[in-house]
Amino acid sequence: MFSNTFPDKAKIADLVARQLLEIGAVHFNATEPYTLASGMKSPVYIDCRKLISYPRIRSAVMDFAAATVLSEAGFEQFDCIAGGETAGIPFAAFLAERLGLPMIYVRKKPKGHGRNAQIEGELREGSRVLVIEDLTTAGGSMFTFIDAIREAGCTVDHGIALFYYGIFAEAEQRFDAGKVKLHYLATWRDVLAAATQQQAFDEATLASVGAFLDAPLDWSGKHGGVSELPGQ
Repeated sequence: MFSNTFPDKAKIADLVARQLLEIGAVHFNATEPYTLASGMKSPVYIDCRKLISYPRIRSAVMDFAAATVLSEAGFEQFDCIAGGETAGIPFAAFLAERLGLPMIYVRKKPKGHGRNAQIEGELREGSRVLVIEDLTTAGGSMFTFIDAIREAGCTVDHGIALFYYGIFAEAEQRFDAGKVKLHYLATWRDVLAAATQQQAFDEATLASVGAFLDAPLDWSGKHGGVSELPGQ
């Protein structure tokens, strides 16, 4: 169960950023940009799945997630924790254990055989569900899971991402339009600040990352990627 300690949000962001750097989850490469699922070119990539392999850091991050949800949403606001296929599933289990709540997981689409289920686990109609993902860019994948839960007759007013890109106005618009409050622990700005402080990358790379964060779609377009998000 959660120990009921509530660090300052800025402190959480700084610690999570440094933890992600420590385990090698952060990748900066301005000369050979990464291609994201959206078709964007990006000098930054993060692999939050690595957290599951570092028990001490994983435990601290999930304590931060519990503190964030309880302090920002309330102590008795949820009946169930839902993880999205696949990266959100272990984090849903960790968070559900801390909050003493049941857990389900949601597939991207029905599995196509057997019961053809999209939601696994016991989900009672009318439940208030918190959806968790390891990261969210513009909210598209999270809303795939949110929509499935809502179609099952349940309520989703909150979501949490351990890491939030925090650079797309489209993301804020999507969450506002979908009537979901997004909670998160750290953003790319936090990681860039920690990387700069630690001199984790050379100055040219850090400057290029800063330029990307200021105008990500423009940066992507100039480096051979899409210049607008799909579906926008």
